[in-house]
Amino acid sequence: MKNSPLSGSTQQSARLGFLPTLIFGSRWLQLPLYLGLIVAQCVYVFLFLKELWHLVTHADSFGELQIMLMVLGLIDVVMISNLLLMVIVGGYETFVSRMRLENHPDQPEWLGHVNASVLKVKLAMAIIGISSIHLLRTFIEAGSIGIENSRFTEAGVMWQTIIHVVFILSAIGIAWVDRLSSNHPSH
Repeated sequence: MKNSPLSGSTQQSARLGFLPTLIFGSRWLQLPLYLGLIVAQCVYVFLFLKELWHLVTHADSFGELQIMLMVLGLIDVVMISNLLLMVIVGGYETFVSRMRLENHPDQPEWLGHVNASVLKVKLAMAIIGISSIHLLRTFIEAGSIGIENSRFTEAGVMWQTIIHVVFILSAIGIAWVDRLSSNHPSH
């Protein structure tokens, strides 16, 4: 029994002291957050299937523009779902506990070298991708600006474009800082 993982963990906890053990153990408080994100992922799967069903059952009555906008909506749902997956798997692996998937045939390629910095850059790139899809949908529908009941205004399109550019600049900044910090390891 001396060599069991539990007894080793208990011995380490006894050496750490109460406060460090409590602080280190508090990482498990994030588990319900990740489980909640899994529930949100299920909601996105439902939304995807609902939108796909709507597209398939009404394809004969939709024009090319409507089909293109619906497909972009489906891509948007997939990209948000991918973002959720990166946060759930990468965040759990980085901040809560190792998943020990080293030899698993389905292990995502990026998970082998994930850390907080890599996760930040990947999340920033995913947000840019999602923002790009939203902006593309806006540009496609921008022809209706000025028409009664238009969903978009010139100011709205301008602000959406500015926000997208800010996302891009933020991602560049995050990647640049990450590169600088990887070139100068802390002592």
